[in-house]
Amino acid sequence: MPNRRILSLWFPRLGAERLIRGEPHLAEIPFATVARNGPAQVLGALSLAASQAGLRANQPLRDAHAMCAGLITRPAQTRREEAFLDALHRWAGKFSPWVAPDAPDGLVIDLTGCAHLFGGEEGLAKQVTQECADLGLTVCFGIADTLGAAWALARFSRQDAGHARSGDAIDQEAPATRARAGKRRHWERGGAAPARDAPTGTEKNRIAPPGQTRDALAPLPVAALRLEPQVTEQLARLGLRRVGDLLGQPRAPLARRFGRGLVDRLDQATGAAPEPVSPAAPPDRFAVRMSFPDPIGFEDDVAEALLRMTQKLCATLDAEARSVRTLRIEAHRCDHLMQWLTVTSAAASAQAHRLMPLIRLKLDQIDAGPGIDMLRLEAVHHEPQHARTRSGHLEAARHGTRRLQSGAALEDLTSRLGARLGMEAITRRAPAASHIPEKSALTLAAAWSEAAYDWPTPHMTRPLLLWPPEPVSTPDRPTPPQTFRWRGRDWQSRAQTGPERIAPEWWLDEPEWRSGPRDYWRIDTDHGDRLWLFYAHGGATSPGWFCHGSFA
Repeated sequence: MPNRRILSLWFPRLGAERLIRGEPHLAEIPFATVARNGPAQVLGALSLAASQAGLRANQPLRDAHAMCAGLITRPAQTRREEAFLDALHRWAGKFSPWVAPDAPDGLVIDLTGCAHLFGGEEGLAKQVTQECADLGLTVCFGIADTLGAAWALARFSRQDAGHARSGDAIDQEAPATRARAGKRRHWERGGAAPARDAPTGTEKNRIAPPGQTRDALAPLPVAALRLEPQVTEQLARLGLRRVGDLLGQPRAPLARRFGRGLVDRLDQATGAAPEPVSPAAPPDRFAVRMSFPDPIGFEDDVAEALLRMTQKLCATLDAEARSVRTLRIEAHRCDHLMQWLTVTSAAASAQAHRLMPLIRLKLDQIDAGPGIDMLRLEAVHHEPQHARTRSGHLEAARHGTRRLQSGAALEDLTSRLGARLGMEAITRRAPAASHIPEKSALTLAAAWSEAAYDWPTPHMTRPLLLWPPEPVSTPDRPTPPQTFRWRGRDWQSRAQTGPERIAPEWWLDEPEWRSGPRDYWRIDTDHGDRLWLFYAHGGATSPGWFCHGSFA
């Protein structure tokens, strides 16, 4: 059986280079992401230009701006960086099926029995480095017999531990030594966290030969064992700065003084204790395919084939308690061309009779050409099924319109309209937590929202139509006008209902509401229109009358 070989990949500039891929001009200037360390803002991932300017990770943001006035920063987006690392996880699957994430900026790959497919470990390392460079990413790698050793080589093999101050030597109290102490602190005092902003152009990534893990670990600092910072600091005070200094020490005193964690990490790095690579579970994929002995091209034949495939796919989804929302249809023609289209439902379903009408609406988009050899149907987006309580005739009559608003008939109607117009074009209104008229409702996509029927009841009825407030020409008095001019026409008031006073939200600065509180009136005019007028009492602007909407 071949020796176990582990590849550790470290992306020291992952957060910054992810943004540089979208904005290439950021690579030419000092650029860094900003993270939070408690209440303080510190630098996260740095670009190469920022590293060359003397900046480092975890440096306070105010100090970084003082050192480099041209520094450009962006907030660190943890969720998007995790998604980007997931994409790299899928890319790394080409080298081995055993790939595990090493959050927040690394991957671990079990290369056992796979390296010879890429020209050996050195050839594989060159390919990984080249492909990452093509993707615009900086990568450091390490290959060893254990996960801990590969992790250490990827992050700490660029430098040696060097000499550090232990606090016992008299000559270390010299002024020049004290001036250099701050520069040595991040690496030489036993090895703090590796610098993310270290230059990568001349880094020497290591490959530990099989069976020589201990020799490869010996010159590295003790921080390469993935220890807690306080343990690393305590070891440095005792003069134990390299991993080789720990390999010759008795285990019992180390465990008593520094805890069991130090001994466990040391055993994992040297291979005395197991540390398996646990790959992430692959996502569930649901797909069916159907091949034909002779090419088909008639729409009825394609529809019949898709009906059988949809029934089989729905049976598989139902057995796994899943429902599909988006289907992908692939038509492989006999001239080696492939056409595909997607079908999206307003509600996730595992019933073929609800999905087939949507599929039939898009069959005319498939060009069979000389004939279709194979059809493939895949559930692109699927969701877990939720238990539903079916109501009978009595419950349906009791709920009335609520049944119509949330039933399957409305979902099917939304799906059919979305198949023709686009699912984003089908929207519905939902109440919002605001007493401001123009902010009292939200527009949501109907396919991804529930029908809202428990609307709050305002003090006065709201108009059917709303538009931005338009000025009304009338004497500047708070009482409702009997005659006024609006939109180039003269209007007379027949009846007035009100007022309803609405004050602006004091915690927000809305430019439209700088005129202060408003008194709204419903005005019945001589032309038969029922308008919604308000009098602005004046805050930061002058008072006056405005028209805001119209009733039915």
